[in-house]
Amino acid sequence: MSNAETSGPLALDFVDFRSALSEEERDIQDLVARFIDAKVIPIMAECFEHERFPRELIPELAQMGLLGCSIDGYGCAGLNSVASGLVMQELERGDAALRSFVSVQGSLCMYPIFAFGSDEQKNRWLPAMAKGEAIGCFGLTEADGGSDPGAMRTVAKKDGGDWVINGSKLWITSGTFADVAVVWAQTDEGIRGFLVEAKSKGYSAKDIKHKFSLRASTTSGLYFDNVRVPASAMLPGVRGLKGPLSCLTQARYGIAWGVLGSAQACFKEALEYSKVRILFNRPLSHTQTIQRRLADMCRRINTGQLLALQLGRLKDQGKLHHAHVSMAKWNNCRVALDVARDCRDMLGASGITVEFSAIRHMLNMESVITYEGTETIHELAVGRELTGVAAF
Repeated sequence: MSNAETSGPLALDFVDFRSALSEEERDIQDLVARFIDAKVIPIMAECFEHERFPRELIPELAQMGLLGCSIDGYGCAGLNSVASGLVMQELERGDAALRSFVSVQGSLCMYPIFAFGSDEQKNRWLPAMAKGEAIGCFGLTEADGGSDPGAMRTVAKKDGGDWVINGSKLWITSGTFADVAVVWAQTDEGIRGFLVEAKSKGYSAKDIKHKFSLRASTTSGLYFDNVRVPASAMLPGVRGLKGPLSCLTQARYGIAWGVLGSAQACFKEALEYSKVRILFNRPLSHTQTIQRRLADMCRRINTGQLLALQLGRLKDQGKLHHAHVSMAKWNNCRVALDVARDCRDMLGASGITVEFSAIRHMLNMESVITYEGTETIHELAVGRELTGVAAF
């Protein structure tokens, strides 16, 4: 295999991953890739630098059918699991903030309404959310919760025919511009989910500023001060932690694909840079050290894609286990973070500026490897399946 041959598309798809995709899956990936190249990548450095989420992209995301894209009906695209994973990969190749927004809208907000909501809730919210006319956020994490969501302090108490919610949530994507929040709270019936409209009296949201990761993502705190909602606001189809954890499994599956987009963006950038950066009278790409590092990145990215692909096929067959998703989220986030860090280093001093994408993806990955289950939590989830013992 010559250097000329590996400098083309094969460098990014070394094991011909695309040949394992259907024509429809490839078409969907190409559609989103064109959008990312034309509309997203040109503005993401500015968005990252100025802590601005590009809300102007939401109508086009909706027009392409990317909001709730794995849901059937209600104006949603009904994509299979591999196609929806490829969507996440391409979105995160642009920036993790964009993939996070789409993931929260679809997997954490639309999915629980679809899976656990009443017909009235589905008909009211899902078509509007698919069109981008209504934006959702997911209220689970709290300041003292994190890896132990069962320790949540937000409570909902029955008062006549209504529920009254008090408490707060933290690190909530899209919180300050969401129209509805899927809020999980402790009740006398156990943990229950509620659809809380942003216009509700006593509901407020505040942006978290001065982040050095996911800077292009709107991240917020949500506050509930005697927020009164009708009984019809409760998601009737689930109670206990099974509800929010099943939503997180959906989102983590998308993350396992998405982070590979970050890794690919960094790898492509470093590979191209290595061919034009002259040091000691020869390109960096002519040195053994750089070739070994590039080869290792290529190996890890391609392996991660094959893992994600297998999970997608299992998901469509109804055979996906949440521990499978834990392994993929753990593995692929680690791959993406390590690749981004190594690419940043290979770019030298240039790698610390937003003119190159590696520092942006690297900083984003510090959040992505932490949220929706830290690396340690996912290691322990796999360990529990191997040993039969929960060591949390």
